Amino acid sequence: MKQYFYLLMILLAGMNISSCTEKKGTSFADALDPSNMDTTVLPGKSFYQYATGGWQMKNPIPDEYARYGSFDKLRAENQHQIQTLIEELGAKENPAGTNAQKVGDLYSLGMDSVKLNQDGAAPIQAQLEEIAAAKDKNDIIRLMAKVSRYASNPFFGFYVGPDDKNSEMNIVHISQSGIGMNDRDYYLLADDHTKMVRKEYITLMETQFQHAGYEETAAKKAAANVMKIETALAQAHVTREMRRLPELNYHKMLVSELNTQVGDFEWQLYFESLGAPAFDSLNVAQIEPVKAAITLIKNEPVAALQDYLSWKVINSAANFLSDDFVQANFAFYGKTMSGSKELRPRWRRTVDAVNGALGEAVGQLYVEKYFPAEAKERMLNLVENLKVSLGERISQLEWMEDETKSKAQEKLNTFIVKIGYPDKWKDYSALEIKKDSYWQNMVRASEFEYEDMLADLGKPVDKTKWYMSPQTVNAYYSPSSNEICFPAGILQPPFFYMDGDDALNYGGIGVVIGHEMTHGFDDQGRKFDKDGNLTDWWTSADAQKFDERAKVLVDYFDQIIVLDTVHANGTFTLGENIADHGGLQVAYQAFQKTTQAQSGELLGGFTPAQRFFLSYANLWAGNVRDAEILRLTKVDSHSLGRWRVDGALPHIDAWYEAFNIQPSDPMYLPKEARASIW
Repeated sequence: MKQYFYLLMILLAGMNISSCTEKKGTSFADALDPSNMDTTVLPGKSFYQYATGGWQMKNPIPDEYARYGSFDKLRAENQHQIQTLIEELGAKENPAGTNAQKVGDLYSLGMDSVKLNQDGAAPIQAQLEEIAAAKDKNDIIRLMAKVSRYASNPFFGFYVGPDDKNSEMNIVHISQSGIGMNDRDYYLLADDHTKMVRKEYITLMETQFQHAGYEETAAKKAAANVMKIETALAQAHVTREMRRLPELNYHKMLVSELNTQVGDFEWQLYFESLGAPAFDSLNVAQIEPVKAAITLIKNEPVAALQDYLSWKVINSAANFLSDDFVQANFAFYGKTMSGSKELRPRWRRTVDAVNGALGEAVGQLYVEKYFPAEAKERMLNLVENLKVSLGERISQLEWMEDETKSKAQEKLNTFIVKIGYPDKWKDYSALEIKKDSYWQNMVRASEFEYEDMLADLGKPVDKTKWYMSPQTVNAYYSPSSNEICFPAGILQPPFFYMDGDDALNYGGIGVVIGHEMTHGFDDQGRKFDKDGNLTDWWTSADAQKFDERAKVLVDYFDQIIVLDTVHANGTFTLGENIADHGGLQVAYQAFQKTTQAQSGELLGGFTPAQRFFLSYANLWAGNVRDAEILRLTKVDSHSLGRWRVDGALPHIDAWYEAFNIQPSDPMYLPKEARASIW
């Protein structure tokens, strides 16, 4: 899918909703639970600990989690709601071909541990045998294309999405891909932790190849071949910091130019094997990694390439096979990489799988039961208040020229706002869910989505399309369509309170709305115009001033030590840090117009301003394991929860006033050292 999506959290997750009411009552005070706080810590020493220390004590990390915070807790509660819906379907005899039959049968297959363990590796044998039968490089290319339709992309990625410089049309994009450990650093760094992770990854491959039927010696050889290929791919991969620069990841060219500009390859065979309709141009996002992948396909023996493709199938299928596959997968990806102690219950894993395969089918049931009819209208009103606030802030910027301000206002005023659920639901009639095997159904679901994607090629972009299911606990901004989206799943406490006071809601979902809006003007989003096209609409002087102001946040977050001697990555997290900063500023300014803010009346012992910031901090309450801190610092463009509070608030003037933060407080920053962008 389109690369440039800015999520509130890296987890696929969203909430249920509250109005922007101005009632008063004890229930409002109760909603801000004082037992979540740790008042032994001063607000200016660690506001995160002050506001959420009690929550951390009450909510130790369950063994099945690597990180457990308010997001995760809400997501877990959402899963219970979805489980109830799905099990109600499973208890009925649903007509064949209906969404109810598909959801119910897929869930039943995922829960049938007896069948899964009896089947063992049988569901993937036909795919592995087809790969084993490859005789030459053309066979490898055909299989590479076939595998990419249902498993993680081998060698490099292919997807259809909006043209960055012509956002009205969908084109083909090719990008770096093909590694099993998420980031190039896992293959290249020489510190003890990373070397340990690499060793355990090789052990995982050896184990899973044997589970798939390889003899021990053959499994070790296959694992070595895969590691060699993936390491070579990783060496050519563009860094995560470079991927944040959209202008460096756009290389549109004719298909006829691929052999000379990227690499001599059987491109036509590859595209035909994917099932793609004819097209004449495409974007190669990262040329050098794709070129390196082509070189590997040319130079590596067929046997090594077969091992690599087989691993893509085995690793993608592992969570949908017998317990030996699942446990080995968890031992590496769960325990070694993230620090989780225990595999999540089967029902939770299966709910996630059904959500992934039939997201809008489940979502339609979810919103009917859990999303109030008035919620959408209330959210639209709140979004409008935030838009007004951001518009005012743009108008008041001292550092920006009128020419750029005018275009920024145009962009803001053309935001597409999506709330709750889509107006038109996805049609799953072409997707068949059978009772053959869990994995084969996941293959069919993946191929259904792939065909749906291919159908967009060469056609105008559908601006009504949703890129998250309604039950997701998250939110996003898409620069190519200039849209902000808030699924029903995120419109629940601690983000939105149906009967909550304004301070809670502006400090919660209000900041989330402001966060997603600000993504349209962060270090990446600002490079796309009101129509979603990658173009330079800034004066050179304003662009320079923006970069100077953004560098304040880069430098500040670079100095943060997340664990031992490991620092946060201010460049990689810049977009999210700008969005948090802007979200706080915009939401607080909008909140100041409410009757509650203007009254200054205490509620639950706190002023309205204090409740606003306490509400914000509660969004990020949580605990995280050391291994997960290290992993997230490598792969997540968001700062860790602690630093979304203690790293963001020192740059917000209103926070100093609300809690009387003084120069003697550890979190205090002189005003001239604070970031000021939007």
